[in-house]
Amino acid sequence: MHTLLIHQGFTLPSEAGGTRHFEMACGLVERGQHFTVIASDISYITGRQSASEFKTVSDETLGGIRVLRSYTYPSLHGKFIGRLVSFVSFAVTSFFLALFRVGKVDIVMGTSPPIFQSVSACLIAFLRRRPFVLEIRDLWPEFIIDMGLLTNPLMIRLSRWLERFLYKRASYLLVNSPAYVDYLMGKGVPASKITFLPNGVDPAMFDPDADGRESRQKLNLDGKFVVVYAGAIGPANDLSILLQTAAELREDLRISFLVVGDGKERVSLQAKATELQLENVLFVGARPKHEIPHFLASADACIALLQNIPMFRMTYPNKVFDYMAAERPVLLAIDGVIREVIETARAGIFVSPGDARALSEAVLYLADHPEEGREMGRRGRSYVEKYFNRADHKRQFVEFLARVANHTTATLNCLNTI
Repeated sequence: MHTLLIHQGFTLPSEAGGTRHFEMACGLVERGQHFTVIASDISYITGRQSASEFKTVSDETLGGIRVLRSYTYPSLHGKFIGRLVSFVSFAVTSFFLALFRVGKVDIVMGTSPPIFQSVSACLIAFLRRRPFVLEIRDLWPEFIIDMGLLTNPLMIRLSRWLERFLYKRASYLLVNSPAYVDYLMGKGVPASKITFLPNGVDPAMFDPDADGRESRQKLNLDGKFVVVYAGAIGPANDLSILLQTAAELREDLRISFLVVGDGKERVSLQAKATELQLENVLFVGARPKHEIPHFLASADACIALLQNIPMFRMTYPNKVFDYMAAERPVLLAIDGVIREVIETARAGIFVSPGDARALSEAVLYLADHPEEGREMGRRGRSYVEKYFNRADHKRQFVEFLARVANHTTATLNCLNTI
């Protein structure tokens, strides 16, 4: 079986960003299947060039996964119109690349956001008469409407029409949060079309006994209580609250904040930290996924934040599962379904999103109770090993695509006999 994925933000372990799709693809090729990805030549995290040519990755380095790079207009970190042009440019070039260079496929998969690449996948599936699988990673356009980034009434109506169109055209929908199932059913999508496959983590990537000594020494963090944020730095991530927390705690010389990642807001946040003379905040930029375990090993606690808007209560942020797998306590400033995970696992401390004072108090509590923090970390790792293990997810992904292919084959055979 040959699956095609069109995904502007597809990330390899050697690049910055989440590697969910790479790991899922490995599960397929380990079972003798074929997997092709059309990805952007611009990094979704850094906004910089990642590859300028079409490229087939060797079997030895990536387990037989074929990656083709498609031209993208380099304005991902620009203003709204620039980002829109970048998204549409990838949608157009990836469509033609899929049409003329990929060859025969059995399943076509799109993923959202950005939603425009899913239109390309939908068209390819229609032209090839193959099933179209639509993966919903975040709810577009509702997230950007709630954040106030999309306000034009006509654009909102068009966006919601496009959303409904893709839901209707999709043969199957794959979601990574349980709350998205209810959302889709509320939009009229039959439950039979929806499969829930959560975000998660490969615990084997993280050594819970590692102390991050080398990273601490390189970053002059020896003897500090280190709070790490690792992930995208965009408008949704609300890292201004982290700076406010650091300002609250600037007199406590034990505590330092380490920010690992990149995004549209990084430059302005660094400038703000300099303006506020926050010597307890260190930005190290984007790092490849395979380096993230080293940074998390240097942490005494890890932090996850999102803006305080209703739609973000429905999301499962990948970084939280990485933190848990690294056996570090989680400082969670996100309400909703991910709060339920942390509180059920007893793996960290929840504070109300946007409340810098409460976050400061939570940091101080963990700094003053290190053994309790370590116990939270142990419970968190045990929980993700059991319930959010990527090994289980890879098997479930293989089984899901097999059901898609078998159902399509049975339907075509039925039609051919009529």
